[in-house]
Formats: sequence, structure tokens, C-alpha cells
Amino acid sequence: MPRQRLRPRPSVLVSTPPLAVRDLGRVGYAEALAPQDGLVEQRRQNHIPDTLLLLEHAPVITLGRRGTRADIYASDEQLTRSGIEVHQATRGGLVTYHGPGQLVGYPIVDVRARKLTIPCYVRALENAIIAALDGLGLEARLNDNHVGVWTSQGKIAAIGVAQRHGITLHGFAVNLQPELSHFELINPCGIGDLGVTSAQAILGHAVDITQFKHAIAQQVQHYLDQSTCAN
Repeated sequence: MPRQRLRPRPSVLVSTPPLAVRDLGRVGYAEALAPQDGLVEQRRQNHIPDTLLLLEHAPVITLGRRGTRADIYASDEQLTRSGIEVHQATRGGLVTYHGPGQLVGYPIVDVRARKLTIPCYVRALENAIIAALDGLGLEARLNDNHVGVWTSQGKIAAIGVAQRHGITLHGFAVNLQPELSHFELINPCGIGDLGVTSAQAILGHAVDITQFKHAIAQQVQHYLDQSTCAN
């Protein structure tokens, strides 16, 4: 997804309740959509605080609003043999893969209350992921032309969001130790030629996902509490 240009401005600390974090474990894609819908409405009515869902998905390929079947290279038969489902998603973007070993985060956030535009909200998520990966000793960065988080070996985190009445849903996916060969079945985010990698591929060892969940939750809270850009 092409990046919108942002104008930096001084940080403004936003006073909001602590982010509620829910660990859903490993769930199917459809199972994770239903609670998002309900939580968005609860947040809209101010019945719950901003909430972060953390989970891993069973193997699934999702097509964003601009994605098409042409972005999936594998046949239906190949996907069935590999145990990979395909779902249409309401998020922005094209096609992506989710599976075990990839940490997915779905923030349910009132961006209007935080005075965040969507581009600034996306930037906050990117910065949170970069900071959490830094805690693993892994150097990651922004890409001036594409949304997501990148390393010298390729893309390590994807972001695709949507909003309803100023409340966000969908979110981010960080490749800790997924089956990277599954990304070869698609044209990830339409820019597969730039490469996809994982923390395990770079560091040479598996990552403690439970510890990373704590780290990413802290960093998402930190960066959402700041308004650091304007579009």
C-alpha cells in the first residue's frame, strides 16, 4: 500500500485510559472477526476502553478491499492440501497470509478521541512494532514508499486497517516464526518482489511469543498515547 506523506509536529500526550489487552491464543480467521465487530460497537458506545486483541491465526490468506484472486498463485487444490483457507477481508490493501508463528494484533481504538488521523494511527503501529523488534535485538525500519515494517532482508510486518465511526479494526501482523514458504503462494501486499522475512530467519533462533506479546502491547500503548504527526 502506498504511503501517504506525513508532516511531523511536536508530540502531544493524550490522556486516555490504559489499553485493555486480550490474548485470544490461536483462532481461525472467521472466529476473530465476530468479536471485533462487537467490540467496535462497544467502543463506539464507550462501554469499553481502547482494546488490543493479540492472537495467532490458523493458516489463512486474506484479500483486502483491493485484492483479487489473481494475487494468489496457488490453486484451490494446492491450498486445500496445505490446509490454508481464503477469506475476503474488509481491511484496506491487497492480499496477505496469516499463520502460526505470526503475531497478529487487532487494536479497537477510538482514533477521534485520540485526535489521530488514520495515517498517523498507522505510523504509531509501525513505530510500536519497530520498538518491540528492537527489544529482540532486531533492527527494523519504515519504508518511505510502502506501509509496514521492513528490514534489510525484507518485510517483517504488515498493516491493514479499517474504521467504523472513528473506531479502528483489523491491524497488524508481525512475522516472528511463521512458515515463510506459505508467502510464496501469494503476491504479499502486491509487492512480493521486495521479499518477506521473519525474526527467526534474521536472528537464527525462535522467539518467545509470550514475551513479545507483552512487549508489543506496551509499545502500542506508548505510541498511541502520542500524537506525533499530521497529514
